[in-house]
Amino acid sequence: MLDVRFAGATLVDGTGAPARLADVGVRHGRVVAIRDPGALDEPAVQHVDATGLVLAPGFVDLHTHYDAQLCWDPTASPSPLHGVTTVLGGNCGFTIAPAGPDHADYLMRMLARVEGMPIEALSAGLAWDWNSFGDWLGGLEGSIAVNAGFLVGHSALRRVVMGDDAIGSPATPEQVAAMVALLRRSLNEGGLGLSTSQAGTHRDRDGNPVPSRAAGRDELLALAGVLADVPGMSVSLVPAGSLGQFSDDEVRLLTDLSLASRAAVNWNVLGVSAGNPAQHEHQLAASDHATAHGATVVALTLPHRMQMRLSLRSGFLFDSLPGWAEFIGLPVPERIAALGDPGVRRRLDAGARSDEAGLLRALADWGRFAIVETFDPANAGLEGRTLRDVAAERGGDPFDVLCDVVVADDLRTGLDPRFMVDQPGDAEARAAVWADPRTVIGGSDAGAHLDMMCGAVATTSLLAEGVRDHQVISLEEAVRQLTDVPARLYGLDGRGQVREGWHADLVLFDPDTVAPGPVRTRDDLPGGAARLYAESEGIQSVWVNGSAIVRDGAFTGSTPGTVLRSGGT
Repeated sequence: MLDVRFAGATLVDGTGAPARLADVGVRHGRVVAIRDPGALDEPAVQHVDATGLVLAPGFVDLHTHYDAQLCWDPTASPSPLHGVTTVLGGNCGFTIAPAGPDHADYLMRMLARVEGMPIEALSAGLAWDWNSFGDWLGGLEGSIAVNAGFLVGHSALRRVVMGDDAIGSPATPEQVAAMVALLRRSLNEGGLGLSTSQAGTHRDRDGNPVPSRAAGRDELLALAGVLADVPGMSVSLVPAGSLGQFSDDEVRLLTDLSLASRAAVNWNVLGVSAGNPAQHEHQLAASDHATAHGATVVALTLPHRMQMRLSLRSGFLFDSLPGWAEFIGLPVPERIAALGDPGVRRRLDAGARSDEAGLLRALADWGRFAIVETFDPANAGLEGRTLRDVAAERGGDPFDVLCDVVVADDLRTGLDPRFMVDQPGDAEARAAVWADPRTVIGGSDAGAHLDMMCGAVATTSLLAEGVRDHQVISLEEAVRQLTDVPARLYGLDGRGQVREGWHADLVLFDPDTVAPGPVRTRDDLPGGAARLYAESEGIQSVWVNGSAIVRDGAFTGSTPGTVLRSGGT
């Protein structure tokens, strides 16, 4: 007897092959039968009428930061609501293992700053009762809804071995050897590879560069060399030039990391603009250099325009404006009081408009900001409007209106600076990059930057915008890019396709309505902390290893997920 039979589904199997009608049978967590409609007559415990719906492999998200969240939220919400069945964490060099309780304070403060995870949630939600990578993975085994695998973070390795000297100091040969030994142990205990960062934007709570940024070339290559001894490894890197141009040294480093590790290197994140194609073409050339030398380098790229929400409560970006850092550093009640002073308003406005603001001077075009979420009844009706419109209606200055609105909301107002509005040709430019074998769709950052975005919408955004709205990619190819392509890159055996004998990680959705829902604030993290959260539309059910974890937009409470370990599936 089958455990589940999906009848009359439009099967999009992840290979890129044309969609076809089929019945699909599942038993013991595996797909065991794919037949023409009506030809699968074996009885089943559960019968799912999939008429008019697409049945696809569950989506694989290569770049998440669910390491901490999975310790208190086994669902990795809201990603499964958007069809994700497998998440890969431990990116950017930021992990909470193999570090143990001795390093909890530093790592939590670092994650709060660099990845936008509320310190209240980390403090209340993490037990810090592990002393190795294997201990930590063991705590997740059997208790999660999704499949989850993790890279080993370079900054955590450095912190364990070097302590406070991990920040800003080169490692001695003895310290490099100790990191190599710790990485080898962590990989043998289940780590899927190495992650690191050299990005200039990655700073810890004290404003210092994160530990991995102090690593020299020899240290990076020594760590990468450990991966060559373990099958199925990957290297994830955020290069210094990820937001601009790669130097020749960075291009060589990407190649050499792949050669040393005998693994693919993926870097995050490739931005795409029809107005500046030279930038992404320059960055993609790093893959050509790697290929010419027998290495593999791929860029993670997004399936939608980068989306960012700002607020004067978090202060991100605003604290980089001249004269703003001291203001953003004040406790919230003092910030609110300060904004009631016309002199403070004029000083802040002038600082934002000064030449010293550089590129961030664009923020001072206050009227361009859109109000995307409000909280106080006094601001009812403002969502979706620009500050310029509201100022014209009230007969005031846009910056004064901004101050009035955010004060009423206790500074929680969600603001869209409209930096990254799509321009003509952007959708087509992104589609051309998706089709390029030097890229993989990823980089959602789901689980991070919780006050600025909800990265989990990446998958449903591709289906809604790329497939249906802009029609720049076929449904079959979009599904392949979200499933088989990332699964093959990370060597996830038996996942990424709907295929007999493979794991029954499946998503059932309505292609005519699938889309991300609106992004809203939820105060549902440990310690009462808030995050941005989006539900989805059109996702009927999501199945992991043959068990439904989502039905009709709600989690079922089932936890059939597997901890993906090196050498396993």
